[in-house]
Amino acid sequence: MTHVVLVHGAWAGAWVWDTVLGPLRAAGFTPHALDLPGAGTWGATDVTLGDVAGHVAAHVTTLDGPVFLVGHSGGGIVVTQVAEQLPDRIAGVVYVAGMMLPSGTGFGQLCDALGLAPPVGISRWLRPTAHGRGTVVPPEAGAAVFFHEAAPADAVAAARRLVPQLETARLMAPAWTPERFGTVPRLYVEATLDRTVPLVAQREMQRLVPGARVITLDTDHAPQLSARDELVDGIRQWCLSGLPELRKDATAAALP
Repeated sequence: MTHVVLVHGAWAGAWVWDTVLGPLRAAGFTPHALDLPGAGTWGATDVTLGDVAGHVAAHVTTLDGPVFLVGHSGGGIVVTQVAEQLPDRIAGVVYVAGMMLPSGTGFGQLCDALGLAPPVGISRWLRPTAHGRGTVVPPEAGAAVFFHEAAPADAVAAARRLVPQLETARLMAPAWTPERFGTVPRLYVEATLDRTVPLVAQREMQRLVPGARVITLDTDHAPQLSARDELVDGIRQWCLSGLPELRKDATAAALP
């Protein structure tokens, strides 16, 4: 049994993976779409990357057999951290227009270093929650920035499902080492029409964190809706490829 643990990004939830669950099962995988702490509702205490990654890692430890992690958008930070914690349990990590960031670097820092004028992407449209600890995405902005290549009805429906996001569970930077995370095989699914994680930022992450295989999809930030079949097929082919060789390649790329 091969497990695929699906990790959503900011303002989303496990629902963002609904379209791929059936195709993944048909391809022979057992998918697990998780809801993360810090999205939707939260208590008085801030949620940290350690909390979010710990939530995913706890689920991974309950599974027998190979486990692949798939992180969408900011979920890429989470899957990086889980792979750092459990490198021997993770068969591979997939980033879907995801934040495959260098250790200690936040996405804002990456954009600043590229000279991208703030606010980048969806940040331009964010609104603070009433208590100021979180942000919300107006539905019209979500449809136009995240889901613009999907069918209009699907884009609107997805945008209306976006939830408030706690900022401490969004503005995170991974901490990883070449000896642990660096040895785990990686696939990067880049989205050339992405309006929130610009292609130039996606390719800079690939340059700064080398060793990932790359699939290019001419679509928006959420290929789960706009390019589902191509996304699932790319993940399927990579997961079923020669993983020992992929791990060898990942280890070589991680060496100084």
